[in-house]
Amino acid sequence: MRTSEHDNLWLRSYQPARQDSVQLVCLPHAGGSASFYYPLAQALAPQVDVLAIQYPGRQDRLGEPAITDLHALARQVFEALRGRVDRPTALFGHSMGASIAFEVARILEQEEGVSLRHLFASGRRAPSAHRHERVHLEDDQTLVAEMHRLDGPGRDLLHDDEILRMILPAVRADYTAAETYLYQPGPPLRCPVTALVGDVDPKVTLDEARAWGEHTTGPFDLRVYSGGHFFLSAHQASVQTAIADLLVDGRASSVSLPWLR
Repeated sequence: MRTSEHDNLWLRSYQPARQDSVQLVCLPHAGGSASFYYPLAQALAPQVDVLAIQYPGRQDRLGEPAITDLHALARQVFEALRGRVDRPTALFGHSMGASIAFEVARILEQEEGVSLRHLFASGRRAPSAHRHERVHLEDDQTLVAEMHRLDGPGRDLLHDDEILRMILPAVRADYTAAETYLYQPGPPLRCPVTALVGDVDPKVTLDEARAWGEHTTGPFDLRVYSGGHFFLSAHQASVQTAIADLLVDGRASSVSLPWLR
């Protein structure tokens, strides 16, 4: 297995896991960071080895410029992962992270011949379900209002001007990447895909989530939860159980998942 300084910048492993465990690579939402998945790593270890991606421009990578092109971001994630997919690997992405996970899955399957265990696409419309969005072009006040509207984790920090000055460049870069992303038609995935969505998510309709099934020749499942864009906060246990059941035959499904406090 290959490691490098580049890998260390991108990859975060929070809990020890068995050597034969499934590896679940988790990609954060716009404005999110790897630590978003720390509770998930706690809940699923040691049966599942959660490996979280840290994008540039936040937390310990605050001094690096954030990436505004989703395809370029996916390519960088792939470069960090190649050489580490020598065991069963699945991908989980929420919101923007789901689009990145999809593009990384395409590269892994098509260029590396990797047989992925699963792709979990949470809170994001299918790649082919395009919307014309322009929040990334609006002023800071509008961008902050959008973050409040989605009611995501860390929303209380949005009232702190100093913190806002620190995080807004990465948030705007992420919104740029997510909103300018265009799906490039190509062969569908081969791995199973599970789409997870809130039933009143303003960013995803049920039809847009169901369209994920068009992007794989493998099994597809749509799981609908009550709630909005961050429905995960109200459905911690059931989402964790779904992941565990699909990856480790339910062996971790009795563990509670304290996400998004």
